[in-house]
Amino acid sequence: IPLLLVPMAVESCNFTCLGFSVGLHNRRVRRIKRTMMRIFTSIWMVLIVAAILLGVRIDNGDTVKTLRYKTWDYFQQIHPRNAISDSITVVNITEEDLKRYGQWPWPRHVMAMLHARIGDAGAILINYNILFAEPDRMSGVEYLKSMPMTNELREQLGSVLLDTDKVFSTVLRESGNAVILMSVKNDAGVELPSTTQIIEKGDVKPWLYAYQGIVAPTQKISAGVSGMGVNVTSPEPDAVVRKMPVLIRIGNKIYPSMLLENVRLLNGSKRIKVIAKEHGIDEVLVSKKAGIPVNHNAEMYISYTDPEKYVQMSASEVFSGTFNENKIKGRIVVVGMDAAGLSVLKYTPHGLTTDQMISAQALDTLLTGKFLLRTPQADTFEILFIGFLGLLMILLVPRVSVLFSVPLLLFVTGGISYASFMAYANKGFLVDPSFAVLYVFLIWSHTTYNNFATQSRLRKQIKKQFEHYLDPGMVKKLQKDPALLKLAGETKTMTFLFSDIRGFTPISEKYKGNPQGLTKLINRFLTQMTDVIIKNGGTIDKFMGDCIMAFWNAPIANPKHRQMAIKSAIEMQSELVKLNKKLIAEGLPQINIGIGVNSGEALVGNMGSEQRFDYSVIGDAVNLASRLESSSKTLGKTLVIGEETRRTIENKFSFEYIDSITVKGKTEKIKVYTIL
Repeated sequence: IPLLLVPMAVESCNFTCLGFSVGLHNRRVRRIKRTMMRIFTSIWMVLIVAAILLGVRIDNGDTVKTLRYKTWDYFQQIHPRNAISDSITVVNITEEDLKRYGQWPWPRHVMAMLHARIGDAGAILINYNILFAEPDRMSGVEYLKSMPMTNELREQLGSVLLDTDKVFSTVLRESGNAVILMSVKNDAGVELPSTTQIIEKGDVKPWLYAYQGIVAPTQKISAGVSGMGVNVTSPEPDAVVRKMPVLIRIGNKIYPSMLLENVRLLNGSKRIKVIAKEHGIDEVLVSKKAGIPVNHNAEMYISYTDPEKYVQMSASEVFSGTFNENKIKGRIVVVGMDAAGLSVLKYTPHGLTTDQMISAQALDTLLTGKFLLRTPQADTFEILFIGFLGLLMILLVPRVSVLFSVPLLLFVTGGISYASFMAYANKGFLVDPSFAVLYVFLIWSHTTYNNFATQSRLRKQIKKQFEHYLDPGMVKKLQKDPALLKLAGETKTMTFLFSDIRGFTPISEKYKGNPQGLTKLINRFLTQMTDVIIKNGGTIDKFMGDCIMAFWNAPIANPKHRQMAIKSAIEMQSELVKLNKKLIAEGLPQINIGIGVNSGEALVGNMGSEQRFDYSVIGDAVNLASRLESSSKTLGKTLVIGEETRRTIENKFSFEYIDSITVKGKTEKIKVYTIL
């Protein structure tokens, strides 16, 4: 479609000025026309580039997302969150702790001691970024289960041996402040009961990240906790943790994150309310006044700060009691692994860090209220704004000098970047400047180059060719507005045929070591198909690899162009059957084809450069013929014919209606047919 617009932008081939015909100077006029065509082509190429770039942004692929996220990462690096709640403490289980208290996993009674020490110091909530999915292997009760003995003896010994899982569970229950980890997995698992009631309003589940199964703590430990949650991070193309889902889905059951469980417990709530609207998740509430601002997938953006600002201590410090109790009293404590080989380091805008530090950053984002917000309308606004900027640059840059266009570029790109950064720094709004800046720069580069090179060349040619024949004022007028020189092509109603080999890649693979053989095979096929087309009055437009493009009714008028095109398509199928019989006999692969035929108006004529041009045709009807050929495979038909071709010759052939389809580039459905 964009290619169709280039020659249609101008209308007349006759150049007349002040009553003085320059028809006698055809050679010079042709040069001007060629230069003008370059200008129009350049303008449309800029529009095409702009449209393609806008399409890339609308598609919102991984590259666009990564560019956007890297920009926001940079914002967080140069302007990290300043507010610190002083309500978070991170307890790391380090390599030194393992040397002192034994290899991991520690017996559960040791974990019970750790929890009791932290609780006695006044922690309001204790989060474990540690999965207790298996019974304690050091528990006496678990040991007895593996020993060969009678049940009576096992019960007698069990009454005197320590059940460490039960001890840990009891300590957790009595403290009433434990939040522990559940993990997700990619294979199916049973749905487990949640410690939290989740109320859904609207169609919530489709918007949540879904996983196959969940790994929960043992039943004994689960019975003693106040909250259980997952601690997954949002999948990103570059694996940097920027967002955290506060809710996930496994089957038909919704599970909260540890972050959301902390908010619930801090507000003394027993349930979570999730509200979904047409654009996705709208609100996640633990009470009428408390909730978490999330996006449509129930994700919260984490506002990071320097990890060194947080209070951190080792498990050894907790056990020894050498710490200042004010570092724990009235705080939320996050416990996790920091020993080499046991901790999982993840990338954040501030570099590699542990799971427990990411949890601390997320909790502190909530406690400080310094949220990062991106509204559901942000994408739409940015796309419209980018489109507006592109048109603005296309309109402004050609009208100013190169020297002025550079400050214009700096002003626009700098303004976009500054406004986006200030929205982040002052309000926490996440606005993507990256693609807008890239978009403006590319449009500016393309437009400036075309403006400088093409316009300069055209002005020189106009002056050279017309300064002796036209009034100087008119020459200057032409130099200022070269669009006064108009061009046009011949528009005719024609019929077009596209044919392409199906499964060409497997065929070419068989000739991997014999390119000459592949060339010979393709030439045999093209020769027979070409003979059919030419015999029926068609014009071969071009060969595109294994594809044939042909048309009827030009350059020789043919009132039966629709009929002859279909006749050719039928005979091509017959010839292919004969060819395949020969190929089978020679031990060569068979060839299958798809054919598309369509009729309509198109522009036909010599197209190309001064050095080389071709007699060709372009237009929407041509494109549709190509689309019909492409759709033949999905429709399961060798020949697909458009409605415009069938319209006036429906009595000449036995047409079979296939379906009404939508092809790329069209919004309306098109009726398509084949021949019985």
